[in-house]
Amino acid sequence: MTSSIAHAARAVLLTADPAAKVRLARATARAWRRGLLPHDFDAAMPDVPARPATPELLPPNRMPKRGRGGSVRGRIAFLHALAHIEFVAIDLAFDMAGRFGAEFPRGFVDDWIDVGADEAMHFALLDRRLRVLGSHYGALPAHDGLWEAARDTAHDALARLAVVPMVLEARGLDVTPAAIERFQAAGDIPSARILDRIVRDEIRHVAAGTRWFESGCATYRFAPEKHWQMLVSQYFRGAVKPPFNDSARGAAGLTRDYYEPLADL
Repeated sequence: MTSSIAHAARAVLLTADPAAKVRLARATARAWRRGLLPHDFDAAMPDVPARPATPELLPPNRMPKRGRGGSVRGRIAFLHALAHIEFVAIDLAFDMAGRFGAEFPRGFVDDWIDVGADEAMHFALLDRRLRVLGSHYGALPAHDGLWEAARDTAHDALARLAVVPMVLEARGLDVTPAAIERFQAAGDIPSARILDRIVRDEIRHVAAGTRWFESGCATYRFAPEKHWQMLVSQYFRGAVKPPFNDSARGAAGLTRDYYEPLADL
């Protein structure tokens, strides 16, 4: 095992093979929880994580349409897209811990290492389900928009928190319940159960992002909602658009005061 939490996080980011990344993410989380990794930040995070040869990464506007998920092909396409999100989310969580951990109390690293372990578990569940359905991760193209958000916010912890957990992961809270209903209607109960597990975990992830964002704002005496709106307007390339799952967002501490003003625009 590597010598500090920063070195360990960097090692996860530089592991390209999906199965190896999952194993290393879980092992790092176990080592951190057992106190085997010093809370030291003596290694820089890479600008770009290592990536496997597949899936082919395309610009978002070149991605094929997935369909609504009623057919097996449509469900595979949806699960593959989600598996790619979870794969990149492993790197996002470990990058959060390794890049910004020195700026916050130790609990910040506790939270993001736990998030990274969750994302590794989500990816493993989805990849296993894809194989049951006759496919696998890498069989379809994917896009790299998530890491673009990380690259754009690599210099500012509050910007990273504002965009990644509080916009991108929060969007998952909005869209996943409808996807669960589609999978249930198609009789794909195993996939629906995986999606239900993911959305419940993502509430905790958005909550961690919101909590640490508000903690950072308190340090600098920023008004959290206004500062979030400024950062999202500056660094998020998409739109903050309804419909919103207000109950799940509220359970994560992400109140309407944050996102409704941007949605009104």
